[in-house]
Amino acid sequence: MSSGEAVSPIVRPDFMPYEAFHSASSAVERLIEIYERNTAFLRAGLQRVTQGDDLHGVRVRACYPSVRIAVHTYDQVDTRLSYGHVAEPGVYQTTITQPRLFKDYLTEQIGHLLQNHKVPVEVGESNVPIPLHFAFPEGAYVEGEHLEALKRPLRDIFDVPDLAITDDAIVNGTWYGREHEPRPLGPFTAPRVDYSLHRLQHYTATAPGHFQNYVLFTNYQFYVDEFCARARAMLAAGEGDYDALIEPGNRVMRRGEPIATDAAAGRLPQMPAYHLTRADHSGITLVNIGVGPSNAKTITDHIAVLRPHAWLMLGHCAGLRTSQRLGDYVLAHGYVRDDHVLDADLPTWVPVPPLAEVQVALEQAVEEVAGLSGWELKRIMRTGTVATIDNRNWELRDHTEPVQRFAQSRAIALDMESATIAANGFRFRVPYGTLLCVSDKPLHGELKLPGMATAFYRRQVGQHLEIGIRALERLRDMPPERLHSRKLRSFMETAFQ
Repeated sequence: MSSGEAVSPIVRPDFMPYEAFHSASSAVERLIEIYERNTAFLRAGLQRVTQGDDLHGVRVRACYPSVRIAVHTYDQVDTRLSYGHVAEPGVYQTTITQPRLFKDYLTEQIGHLLQNHKVPVEVGESNVPIPLHFAFPEGAYVEGEHLEALKRPLRDIFDVPDLAITDDAIVNGTWYGREHEPRPLGPFTAPRVDYSLHRLQHYTATAPGHFQNYVLFTNYQFYVDEFCARARAMLAAGEGDYDALIEPGNRVMRRGEPIATDAAAGRLPQMPAYHLTRADHSGITLVNIGVGPSNAKTITDHIAVLRPHAWLMLGHCAGLRTSQRLGDYVLAHGYVRDDHVLDADLPTWVPVPPLAEVQVALEQAVEEVAGLSGWELKRIMRTGTVATIDNRNWELRDHTEPVQRFAQSRAIALDMESATIAANGFRFRVPYGTLLCVSDKPLHGELKLPGMATAFYRRQVGQHLEIGIRALERLRDMPPERLHSRKLRSFMETAFQ
């Protein structure tokens, strides 16, 4: 900036300094107080501007709340714990957005810190500005014509999203702080979380607050239809322990209500989400991600900020073995990552290991639903490597190179999403798993004839979906510290899960 360039004065709410808390719930209440006061300040500033007040050339700014902890000793923390503590002495800090949405999560994470380190946490106002775009509650609407009539550009008055501080450096292990700068306390900064919360609404047409802690991904609408039909029937009959079904457009059917006869919204978003909810967010979210690794990466990039307890891929695949039959299941225990969308964030030399807790839950669910076990279970399910590619029409190219790769890797199935979802689960420390259903065998000339597809889907989708739901319900019964195991953690990790 040149010495003669004017700097706009900044107006902001009164600074709220850091205060020590020995209670997790009290600390979270202070986070809520700061956040809601500061976002209301920004909205009030915008209202003045849209009403014709140019604010006399000033900038309007308010900052995110923050939580930090200072640890001075190498505490002897239970070595079985994968999160909830810091590795060595220092100051650790993270900015927080929408603390009311994350209230249960924040209370749990801060509670672990207080219990494991026996020192208070501090909550106060950070120096990271809240972009105006992220200061609006769900459902808020700003009239476009009011903005078009402004005398000054919004960027001259308010802070806007800054991609320079909205990244995945912490979870990617590429964060390097400056000297005397606090180390990360959480896996995502507030701007990064805000970015994803807004993208979730766009891609799924449901509010982030509806997402549940157990997530199913699928690549076929058949699974959505079956999921919704089951959920509606169960809720109408008052069966099960779920409270409501929430569909795109935030359409809600609650427990005990009759099944709605009005037509669903005609225009679906890119990746519609459906939420079978419980009061503590321990229900099940189903997302139809469509086809391809790009969608798979996009949606998991954003759902990860909600810190779910597990996500599973249920979809169809090409069987690569002659012994497989259409309708057989594939339980992935390894992946060939030919999807390429994550190469810059998670190099392909990084192994994506199977997670025992998830593998066991899926296998037990198959046994329970199919009524088979032991040696008999092998008739309908194989455990092995799944290859994920980014070219849907790979069959139209020279087969020599891909077939050699499949053979060398011992791959038993091929799809376009599973490795992406598993790799992003590994990257974001979200437990992951894959159970696929063989729908064709192109290497062996076995494709579905006209009419076979409908019969196949009608027969297999219901059973496959039931397996996925029961597997997630088994995982839900596990203590979180067992599910979020040390296998997903590095030697230098954030304290927040």
